[in-house]
Amino acid sequence: MGLDEVDTPALLVDLDALERNLAKMQAYANQAGVRLRPHAKTHKCAVIAHRQTALGAVGVCCQKVGEAEALMHAGVRDVMITNQIVGAKKLERLISLAGLGRIAVCVDDRQNVDDLERAAQRLAVALDVFVEVDVGGGRCGVLTPEDAVTLANRVQASPGLEFKGLQAYHGSAQHIRDYDDRRRTVEAAALRVSKTVQALGAEGTHCEVVTGAGTGTFRFECDSGVYTELQCGSYVFMDADYGRNRDRAGGPFREFENSLFVLTSVMSKNRAGNAVVDAGLKAVSVDSGLPLVHGRSNVEYVAASDEHGKVTFDDTREGVALGDVLRLVPGHCDPTVNLYDWYVCIRGERVESMWPVVARGAVL
Repeated sequence: MGLDEVDTPALLVDLDALERNLAKMQAYANQAGVRLRPHAKTHKCAVIAHRQTALGAVGVCCQKVGEAEALMHAGVRDVMITNQIVGAKKLERLISLAGLGRIAVCVDDRQNVDDLERAAQRLAVALDVFVEVDVGGGRCGVLTPEDAVTLANRVQASPGLEFKGLQAYHGSAQHIRDYDDRRRTVEAAALRVSKTVQALGAEGTHCEVVTGAGTGTFRFECDSGVYTELQCGSYVFMDADYGRNRDRAGGPFREFENSLFVLTSVMSKNRAGNAVVDAGLKAVSVDSGLPLVHGRSNVEYVAASDEHGKVTFDDTREGVALGDVLRLVPGHCDPTVNLYDWYVCIRGERVESMWPVVARGAVL
């Protein structure tokens, strides 16, 4: 079918742009000599995960057991949950996934390790475990190299658990606008990680993997020589918020292309210079700012309510008419994806396929 036959609002993927983004990140990882483990919390889609692993990714990341369940039951065979999983019910679900492939999880607390050990022994499975290090985000993770050593030793002493390395992701660094400020933040994070690796080595503990990095900082993590695995996620789609980052020359961060859009229609136009579209808060996430109108520099998305979005435009230039269809670049791709059941995948002006968002709503 043609793109003009797609009803709105719809979650649109430009396949040509997506494929270029996937290939570019994998080529960079190959050239840098690091492994790529893309974060699937961005796309929540088994089809995209399979495309990433077909290009050379070692597996994917996710944040929730529910996401891992959806992906692994759809054939993804190597998943790392870059999060702490706590509670008997969640641990039982986590451990049961070991029968479908490789599953890994993060810890930052001894009690959590004790609980993981009991769950793994009860179901007689092996589980890969990463000690998470707080590298400056102030969220999860141990605070000192000594804490990391103590926890890694506890994991190694646990039947059914295997210490695989360190989780060292700095989420807030991804959106530091200034290039040099981002670089300095990651350099400080890498120094913390390096000291932790050295402390582990001094105790005779081998740290096989240091995993982390994101779309906004991956080059800095690679330059550090500390990281062995990249967890970039948003590079597949990009969004308006990443577009506010600056590159080395001070221009917009355009390492990758926008491939994700929300297709929306003008449903009302009863005031000069103003129109209303059918994509509001239930169609596009605004937690990182309002969406941008793609390819229409004179049209601006200025407000959102539940089912409506307000756009303004310059009447002296090409305006908008009732029924016009616009493409919106979401402010934040991840939560926007979580609003939809399907991707409408286009090549040019034709719909090529529909892909299910299999892990939509997987918050448990």
